Amino acid sequence: MNSESGEAGAQVETLLDWRRGEIAPLRIAVLLLPSFSNLGLAAVIEPLAIANWLTQRQLFEWTLLSLDGQPVQASNGLCSLVADSIRPEQGFNVCLVIASFDVHKHSHNHALKIWLRKQALFGAVLMGVETGTELLAAAGVLDGYEAAVHWDNLQGFQESYPRVHAKAQLYTLDRQRLTCAGATTTLDMVLSWLGQSIDSDLAREIAMHLLIGRVRQPTDNQLDGDQPNTRVYGGKMRRAVLLMEQALEEPLDCEAIASRVGLSQRQLERQFKQHTGLSPLKYYITLRLAKAHSLLQQTKLSVAQVAASSGFGSLEHFSRAYRAKFGCPPSQDRSQIWSAPVMRQPLSREPRQPTPKD
Repeated sequence: MNSESGEAGAQVETLLDWRRGEIAPLRIAVLLLPSFSNLGLAAVIEPLAIANWLTQRQLFEWTLLSLDGQPVQASNGLCSLVADSIRPEQGFNVCLVIASFDVHKHSHNHALKIWLRKQALFGAVLMGVETGTELLAAAGVLDGYEAAVHWDNLQGFQESYPRVHAKAQLYTLDRQRLTCAGATTTLDMVLSWLGQSIDSDLAREIAMHLLIGRVRQPTDNQLDGDQPNTRVYGGKMRRAVLLMEQALEEPLDCEAIASRVGLSQRQLERQFKQHTGLSPLKYYITLRLAKAHSLLQQTKLSVAQVAASSGFGSLEHFSRAYRAKFGCPPSQDRSQIWSAPVMRQPLSREPRQPTPKD
């Protein structure tokens, strides 16, 4: 028997002993970062609490932590009391990091990095919820692993952490590393982990109590379509938007886009007006500004680098367009915090139906 199969066999025996109640409960650390999502916290704790209730045993025990041991305010303004701060001597079976806004503020926290690396070294399962995944990546404990990243953060994450296999998936289960894109995907991740690592029948029963008909697969689309801006389009309009999204750094002119999708430039303009209320050029600029917005808030790239990556050859043009869209110069939009400018996604609208007067 090789060492890997022996280790796997020992893990199975340990889990069987644990299911029989012959060993102590699994100790779970839930680290809350400022501006975390309360939805994420509930989605983590409720399945564990229901598991304890259904089995009438203390299968899991969890401890809420913060960086300094002080209460933590969520993004919705509610505060959560915690039991402790992170300390070097702590040891847990599972460590969850829950974060949402302003995560860059903590990505260089030396004590947090050391704590995560120590937990990983001693075999803990590490889970990242929403941008908590970025803190795992910053600590280096996701290098070579798959990680699920919310579509709105994907570009910035890939730029900042090239050693992590970032994917626009709902969640990932890669060896001792679990990640999810946040929100409802947290339930999918926790229930899948319970089903695969603990007890599949128990996981299904918990899902029934949570009124979840089906736990989604990790690779199910985060949105209805492959890209957030194309999920509602079809045919030539969809292909035109995809061309734009694939050529943000070196923009195509509208005539070239129309030609590639088999429309005249006038037909292309008419379709964009009908579906978006914008001309193709204005829609294209909106996509490029969306990319710039993500890179500014989620990376350390300079404003000039962001402008170039978003297809703006002139820094002055970029700054003018950005200020017009977001109400501030790009140099003042460098943090993904609750009060920062928001990029609304351009969506399709139903074409106006002709009236008898038309």
